[in-house]
Amino acid sequence: MQVRWIPEQGILANSYIYGSVLVDAGLFPMAIQPYKDQIDTIVLTHCHFDHTGHAKEIARMCGAKIAIHRDDAGGLIDDGKSLSMQFGSRSPGIVPDIVLSDGDTIGGLMVIHTPGHTPGSICLWSEKDRVLISGDTVFTDGAFGRYDFPGGSRQALEASLDRLVTLDVEGLYPGHGEPVDCGGKRHIAAAHKLMKGGYG
Repeated sequence: MQVRWIPEQGILANSYIYGSVLVDAGLFPMAIQPYKDQIDTIVLTHCHFDHTGHAKEIARMCGAKIAIHRDDAGGLIDDGKSLSMQFGSRSPGIVPDIVLSDGDTIGGLMVIHTPGHTPGSICLWSEKDRVLISGDTVFTDGAFGRYDFPGGSRQALEASLDRLVTLDVEGLYPGHGEPVDCGGKRHIAAAHKLMKGGYG
């Protein structure tokens, strides 16, 4: 299945559409409006405002349910955890319709719990399509997410990268920067090597 990239706008993160799933909802609703009739679920990769800030409005526009990992659900109502004040705003102020756990499947994507950037960060994996939507866990330039925000952990992020590097990823679709449709495994391996080398 094809992944549709809706590029980040300034400080607001990338969104992606996979089937009927919208991944991340920081963008202004007008960016998602052309696809509103096909979206029935919004999956948030973590609770930071640049990924969640317009989830409430987009969910209402699409008639969609909102899903997030259980360990980040509180960040949807907590300004500190969501970092919303750094964006001059407030947290979305919503309770998710669906609380996710590691190994769940949603919209044909498997939830991989990848803490480190936040306690409830997730990646979404399609083994069939060899596609990984990675949020802010790992990026296509061989870098990984920051772990110096509230709830972040270098040790947890290293363990998450240990897990991701074993996947046979072709398409890698991160929360920031440009995605790649092939060779994603190499980008993850580069980030893994950087982490193991003690960077950061």
